[in-house]
Amino acid sequence: MLEKRFDVTTIGEGSIRLSVGEGRRLNTASEFQVGISGAEANVVGGLSRLGWKTSWISSLPETPVGKRIRNEYRSHGINVEGIYWSQGSRVATLFVEYAKQPRSTKVIFDRENTCFTKITSEQVNWEYLLDSKIIHLTGITVPLSENTLQIAREAIEKAHRNDVKVSFDVNYRNNLWSSKEKACNTLLPMIQNVEILFCNKRDAQTVFNCSGTDEEIIKELQILSNANKVVMSRGSEGAMGLENGKIYSEQARDVVIIDRIGAGDGLAAGVLHGWLQGDFAKGLKYGMVTSALALSQYGEIVNTNVEELNQLLGEKKPDDIVR
Repeated sequence: MLEKRFDVTTIGEGSIRLSVGEGRRLNTASEFQVGISGAEANVVGGLSRLGWKTSWISSLPETPVGKRIRNEYRSHGINVEGIYWSQGSRVATLFVEYAKQPRSTKVIFDRENTCFTKITSEQVNWEYLLDSKIIHLTGITVPLSENTLQIAREAIEKAHRNDVKVSFDVNYRNNLWSSKEKACNTLLPMIQNVEILFCNKRDAQTVFNCSGTDEEIIKELQILSNANKVVMSRGSEGAMGLENGKIYSEQARDVVIIDRIGAGDGLAAGVLHGWLQGDFAKGLKYGMVTSALALSQYGEIVNTNVEELNQLLGEKKPDDIVR
């Protein structure tokens, strides 16, 4: 068998992220901090930082804003040759208002009629996407438009047909779906026989009507999807993994939260880091560290390296200062 060009490939939307700091409000903002956001790219960006060969497919406008998104992802080591450069001008934007109690951090999306929502099968380099050990997809892309739904379905179909593994993160977003029933009916066929299914406990209960103890819920997810492996995040309680009937459980790491956005993508990157080494159980351990790192850093892509990750994996409470 020919060696694959990439370890992990993905397809998804890249967005401009405009945020105001804690104590400031969007309705009186006079300036924003510019960042880049994208669930799928967050995962492969973290993996690129850990030394894996990754690529990201999307559609962007051939404008300075589109190139700003491309440049961000390229700086993390992601191969971006698969971008389709559109003559349109719209990119998705999200506005973030960071807050502490009693308020919650607020995110407002503006993602209708973007270049990516209009992407077509002819604009996707399928050979490039499939030249990979595993393809990572998320449930955020699925409901953006009829076009992105069909692209996600085609990616899964082509991957199965070409013996390429699929990793799928349910990533349910209530404001993207008309109903949870619609989400269930759409996503359930797509997650069948995937290599790794990521689904947090809340989504398992909300979308797939799973119930019972955590052990019962993760087993029900495996039965519903026939996935080879299942990862179920449980917020502050950590995460569980299921492989070959065996359940693994890892506690969440102690962390001072700086930026909540991207923690689930950090978890997925850590798990895939372990999977690529042939050790799913260790991947769950990695995932707890990379998820914590995502929470402790500004920006959505976990900026770390193998040496730091391995050090943190074996060190519950690292020194405050490393000299």
